[in-house]
Amino acid sequence: MRRGIIRGIAAIGAVALLGLGTACSNEREGSSSDKGAAAKGFAKDSLIGVALPAKTSENWVLAGDLFTNGLKDAGFKADVQYAGASTTVADQQAQISSMVTKGAKVIVIGATDASQLSTQVAAAKQAGATVIAYDRLITNTPDLDYYIAFDNYKVGQLQGQALIDGMKAKKPKGPWTIELFSGSPDDNNSKVFFDGAMNVLQPLIDKGDIVVGSGQKDIKQTAIQGWKAENAQSRMDGLLTSTYGSKKLDGVLSPNDTLARAIITSVKGAGKPVPVVTGQDSEVESVKSIMAGEQYSTINKDTRKLVAETINMVTSLQKGDKPQINDTKSYNNGSKVIPSYLLPPVIVTKENAAEAYANDPKLSPLTK
Repeated sequence: MRRGIIRGIAAIGAVALLGLGTACSNEREGSSSDKGAAAKGFAKDSLIGVALPAKTSENWVLAGDLFTNGLKDAGFKADVQYAGASTTVADQQAQISSMVTKGAKVIVIGATDASQLSTQVAAAKQAGATVIAYDRLITNTPDLDYYIAFDNYKVGQLQGQALIDGMKAKKPKGPWTIELFSGSPDDNNSKVFFDGAMNVLQPLIDKGDIVVGSGQKDIKQTAIQGWKAENAQSRMDGLLTSTYGSKKLDGVLSPNDTLARAIITSVKGAGKPVPVVTGQDSEVESVKSIMAGEQYSTINKDTRKLVAETINMVTSLQKGDKPQINDTKSYNNGSKVIPSYLLPPVIVTKENAAEAYANDPKLSPLTK
């Protein structure tokens, strides 16, 4: 079955994409008759709201700048806001409400907590605004109009395969001992990434070719609150102390670059060899680490492309046209299937970094 379904919302209230077997068939089948918000068009100089989470990664910082400049260049008035450093959802709820009051025609939301914005989304809808979920799906609301993101389940699959490939390159035959990390539990993408990776890793775990040394395989055990580096480093410190006195660690599934670097810092601090560590976001320090032979991989999700496609979507709505959509059945947010536009992620290792970043003026020089 193809990627991208939201898994288990009815049963456990969490979101994820694509599953296997019974779970996959139960959750993917059927599609919504809702084809998105009716586009009526609006004045070109209208206000467009963009509500982003805290600046926890380079990509969120870049996205804010790109939205501010890109919307202005397209003729719109832009109101770009970040949630506070505490990452509490209250900031974002207030910011979205303010955008509704100001009369924003479209509100783009990178959710701080995907499950706690239904009231604000409903208010936006009632005021006549179109709501686009950016990067993170907003859950349990029938009032969300569109979703735009990289294919995040595929991201997880690429991470899982990279972990396997990296370990095989170092040790051609298993078994391999690994540890699993996942992102913040209030970010619905965390489970999406994790499920995608486990789709690749679980068959080898079942065969005994891969062993989770600590036995911590449940996402509740692997989650890192707030995507904070210090939390990942603390957990890795504990795992090394409790499980890896004399045992060798071959690999670590890390969902993003910030956590990957924290994991590597922990391992090096313990005086142990650096295992194969995955990542995501193509952060500068992680690309440097990859080229230096430490972090094994990252994922290139070009924020420039994602923001540009989002602004294209806003422009289509302004003209009274329906925006471009390439998926109308995969993303169920618990209330309905959301019309979506998905971009393809790219796995990056030392071997293909120069090619992957050839057109990125910030990252290309690091691969020379």
